[in-house]
Amino acid sequence: MAAQYSIEGMTAKGIAASVERGVTEGGLAPGDALPPVRRLADTLGVSPGTVATAYKELRQRGLIVTRGRGGTVVAETPSVASRRPPRVPAGLVDLAGGHPDPAFLPVLRPPSAVSPVYGSHRAAPRLPVLEELTREWFSRDGVPADHVTFAHGALDCIARLLSTELRPGDAVAVEDPGFHHLLDLVPALGLRMVPVAVDSEGLVPDALRTALRAGARAVVCSPRGQCPTGAFFTRSRRDELVAVLREFPEVLVVEDDHNAEVGGAAAHTLAAAGLDRWAQVRTVSKHLGIDLRWAGVACDAVTTARHDGRMLMTSGWVSHVLQETVAGLFTDPEVGRLVAAGEAAYAERRTALIDALGARGIRAVGASGLNVWAPVRDESAVVNGLRTQGWWVAAGARFRIAAPPAVRITTATLAPEDAVRLAADFAEVLGDTQATYGG
Repeated sequence: MAAQYSIEGMTAKGIAASVERGVTEGGLAPGDALPPVRRLADTLGVSPGTVATAYKELRQRGLIVTRGRGGTVVAETPSVASRRPPRVPAGLVDLAGGHPDPAFLPVLRPPSAVSPVYGSHRAAPRLPVLEELTREWFSRDGVPADHVTFAHGALDCIARLLSTELRPGDAVAVEDPGFHHLLDLVPALGLRMVPVAVDSEGLVPDALRTALRAGARAVVCSPRGQCPTGAFFTRSRRDELVAVLREFPEVLVVEDDHNAEVGGAAAHTLAAAGLDRWAQVRTVSKHLGIDLRWAGVACDAVTTARHDGRMLMTSGWVSHVLQETVAGLFTDPEVGRLVAAGEAAYAERRTALIDALGARGIRAVGASGLNVWAPVRDESAVVNGLRTQGWWVAAGARFRIAAPPAVRITTATLAPEDAVRLAADFAEVLGDTQATYGG
């Protein structure tokens, strides 16, 4: 344990709060060892059971992990923090953020006049015009749209679904590698993550079955544009996954189809397969604007009711001003053409980098979405090496649990001619690191 920080408390909650305060304020760093249960109990003058209860709560919330003989240590990415990327150094080409190209985002024009209303919108939270447009959006890809609702973005929706469905300590099956903000969210809700391996077609069926047999009560995944690998469900993979899920009908399946309009892949979704418990959330951040904190959600009837019931008790509804803005963008033909152009450009840019890397013997994947995922031996060496060449890419550590190391490169703004130069620099960096490790 870090010498400068002493854990305090006479109750389990007090001890847990002291450890969390140490993590939050920096007194306890990732990897720092905590005292064994009996030693800390003797130091504080409490029973070992009190300390064990505190450690159990901290484990469930993702702040600490137990490594067998290695003892109990602060988690590498405690859930009181976030897997936020470091600030982009000045003068570097930013390929780490995962953001769309602003050139393919429309100018946002909120309604010029909004009439005041008496009271609130809790009784009518959704604008009928946007509700109908949302039904059409899902129905286009075969997703049942009898029950749709709105949320303030994908993570807002997923947090609400998981918190109404599960209890602290329950397990959630997540993609590995997967969306880094989701990997923060799950332990922050007091839930346990069970990693499920991902290949070029998304979740691996056998790995999913293992996770469900281990007790996972929910699954969160992406049908296309998977972050960070760009994987997407083929029809055959979707059918294999559905066969696994039918063995566990009580499990809630949540699909995050955040790249629905610009992913560059067909929709073969679990949501269209007639599962008992399911939800699909689609956001507009990637194709209409990152400041549009709106998501459409299609669910089974029970899940819709639970989601809306919890929202009614918190934010109540999504701003009608925001809803009117989204509805206007959905029906604007010019916006539609801009989005289509963006999807084509993103596909060209992903392919250009993958091909350029492949020409130099470097394997990378990115069949859909805005990113390319390149396995490497040493993430830090590659990130730092590319930094010296003027590029800023994301180390894969914040996207993975047990998956092998890699780097994520956002290609949304990377012109094909620049991809060739990046590939050459990448190959040079790999050569330098291999020479170093090879002696």
